[in-house]
Amino acid sequence: MEWLTIHDEEYPDLLKEVYDPPLLLFCKGRTELLHTPMKLAIIGARKCTPYTGKVLTRLIPSLSQHCVTVISGLARGADTIAHETTIRSGGKTIGVIAGGFDHIFPKENAALASHMMDHHLMISEYPPDTRPEKWQFPLRNRIISGLSHAVLVTEAQRKSGTYSTADYALNEGRDVFCIPGPLFAPMSEGTNSLIQEGARMVISAEDILQELSQS
Repeated sequence: MEWLTIHDEEYPDLLKEVYDPPLLLFCKGRTELLHTPMKLAIIGARKCTPYTGKVLTRLIPSLSQHCVTVISGLARGADTIAHETTIRSGGKTIGVIAGGFDHIFPKENAALASHMMDHHLMISEYPPDTRPEKWQFPLRNRIISGLSHAVLVTEAQRKSGTYSTADYALNEGRDVFCIPGPLFAPMSEGTNSLIQEGARMVISAEDILQELSQS
């Protein structure tokens, strides 16, 4: 395990731009991934529908081929799909967790977290023996968006944690991309609303790559 303080040269410059950046980052894995030129946060509902899996299976292979590093929060649902699809596609991924490395949550993602510690990167702002608490998850979201050049939202209800992460990204001047969904689907209410408010609609990986290449 390594740790980076906000005063270290290796500390990501992008993260310094967020409100209340973490003073200390605990890292396990390949810290050089923090400095890859194109980093995309992928977020979505924990109780996502199969639509999220279909969309990410279509988008992520092309993103990985173009060396986009995928960042997410290791949560159930969209986060897990994003990490696992990136790994299967031969890409690189960063997981940002609440709590410390000794208490991976959810427990069913312990094997995924271990693989990422060995071959990718895991990050926490808490010491390893810290148990995850509810209040830590919204704070984690500022790191997910803060590390990224842009954020992709797959599915989200209004007033959800996913929606709040998109708000963090907008406040930090990041591009926010959204997958459009059916008008009457609860899990698409948040994404459709964000598109209406100015987020970029995504129908192909090229929509994202064109913007990331200019960041």
